[in-house]
Amino acid sequence: MESLTGLLAFVRTAETLSFVAAGRLLGISASAVGKNVAKLEQGLGVRLFQRSTRRIGLTAEGALFYERCRRILDDLQEAETMVSHAARKPRGKLRVSLPTIGYRFLLHVLSEFSNLHPEVELDFDFNDRIVDVIEDGFDAVIRSGDLPDSRLMSHRLSPFCFVLCAAPAYLEIAGIPETPDDLKGHKCIRFRFPTSGKLQEWSMKGVHEPTAGMQTVLTCNNMEALRGATLDGFGIAYMPDFLVRDLTESGELVTVLDEYLANPGQFWILWPSSRYLSPKVRVFVDFMAKKLFIASPNTQAG
Repeated sequence: MESLTGLLAFVRTAETLSFVAAGRLLGISASAVGKNVAKLEQGLGVRLFQRSTRRIGLTAEGALFYERCRRILDDLQEAETMVSHAARKPRGKLRVSLPTIGYRFLLHVLSEFSNLHPEVELDFDFNDRIVDVIEDGFDAVIRSGDLPDSRLMSHRLSPFCFVLCAAPAYLEIAGIPETPDDLKGHKCIRFRFPTSGKLQEWSMKGVHEPTAGMQTVLTCNNMEALRGATLDGFGIAYMPDFLVRDLTESGELVTVLDEYLANPGQFWILWPSSRYLSPKVRVFVDFMAKKLFIASPNTQAG
């Protein structure tokens, strides 16, 4: 602990170039600062400051030593902050950005989260635009796709699966496809990504373009509209399982060609990069990693 006292005295003196000013910062006398620095110099066997009657300045060795000591003290302060944060109870407003359909996979687990962490106030923004997590002031975001922002930390969630589905009334008229080749002549509903304008590909095992030969009857950039059009019997659509699980369980929609569907979907939780997590973000990330998409069948990590 004596060496730490000496380091503190040295660093504050190097920052202020004054024993008096360093003493004020440390709450001790200028003479005590000088003695601590002198003792440190004696132990190191090197002069850290050039002293005169009017001023002091760092020697070349002192300048090198200062850079290392400052980093050590910064790391120590951060370690103390990290432990303090870990011991604190999660509380305060938690701002999270999610895709528009995020409520479909999120809302059913929120009551459990709130019961576990009643002092965390949840503030969700459901929006398909790509937000700037830091500039827009979000604590975390849940999104899919590429993760180009190096300022963010990320945690990969469990994958979910996609399904091809249609209304029973549509299949009764058009027939139930038993192989991907049977899709030819069927009507399809396509999703267009609102951010890029690209059409979503239908990923199927051994099939390059599953929609080739199909008649596109509707294209939309909103998954809820895709869901509604499928329910109304427009045709066959390709969408996340969590979006239609209630309808497939009730029989209002029927999945087809399940064994041919290959690539799972993937969401991530991201938050501003730092060397520790605030308690409210930490518990949110941990909880969502355990709860989201764990019931999605037939998925595998890509």
